[in-house]
Amino acid sequence: MIVVFGSINVDLTARVERFPQPGETIAGCSFVAVAGGKGANQALAARRAGAAVAMVGAVGTDTLAANALSGLINAGVDIGSVRRVDAPTGIAMIHVDARGQNSIVVVSGANGEVVAMDVPDSALSPETTLLLQLEVPLGAVYDIATRARSRGARVVLNAAPALELPTALLSALDVLIVNEHEAEALATACGVPASPEAFATAMHQRYRSATIVTLGSRGAVAAASGRLLRAAAPEVDVVDTTGAGDALVGSLAAALDRGALWPRALAEGVAAGSLACARAGAQAALPHASAITRAADALEPRITSTPVA
Repeated sequence: MIVVFGSINVDLTARVERFPQPGETIAGCSFVAVAGGKGANQALAARRAGAAVAMVGAVGTDTLAANALSGLINAGVDIGSVRRVDAPTGIAMIHVDARGQNSIVVVSGANGEVVAMDVPDSALSPETTLLLQLEVPLGAVYDIATRARSRGARVVLNAAPALELPTALLSALDVLIVNEHEAEALATACGVPASPEAFATAMHQRYRSATIVTLGSRGAVAAASGRLLRAAAPEVDVVDTTGAGDALVGSLAAALDRGALWPRALAEGVAAGSLACARAGAQAALPHASAITRAADALEPRITSTPVA
């Protein structure tokens, strides 16, 4: 079982030819309001990849709440631990340009009300994979991570958006997942090299956690179980990169939760992230297990593995 403790938003997405400059007003090509949030996206990604998933978070009592939860409900994600609070449902304001690149501003709203005690001890066991991000209060993330680790759960943190993290939180992780920007920020704070392979290796050695750095169209590198893995991404026609990282994280967590070894888990994560770029939107683009399996079958034999130096 995967328990996702994280954000639930509505994505307000405008497609534009290019991003506006400061003080500039430009005309957009289209607009849509759809369910999003890194927590909800990763919960849906893991569910579509075949895992049993429970979502823990908060939404408001406003009209946006139903939209924010719709994708999770339709996919069969357990939302019994999602609270309604006296705060607006979180939103993300997204621009997507003609190349499929995105620029995002997040307003937390109800996500700021999430607390660690929203997850009961009974939901945390050695059979649980706890999946975390940083769009809910850092103190709550620390509290639930340390409690989950003490109860034998697997603790996975996608350290996004980039924040300086306490050593005690990093020490409570089984898996750390970052992109290149987030790796650079953490490298500075932790005093380790910033290049992807060196960062993954250093964090794996220091904290004994598997460390994955996602590289966009170049795939990902992972230091795990004493090995350095390199996975190239399959070529896709990029439509929209929004949610690609969430697809990778959710699918990778689903693979680990069912007991897959690291080369397979990394292959499924990279495959899912790449497939998500081929469609518009975040949740709408998240791939299903059959497509992930086909792409990962082709990708896994090309993953290289060397001992961690």
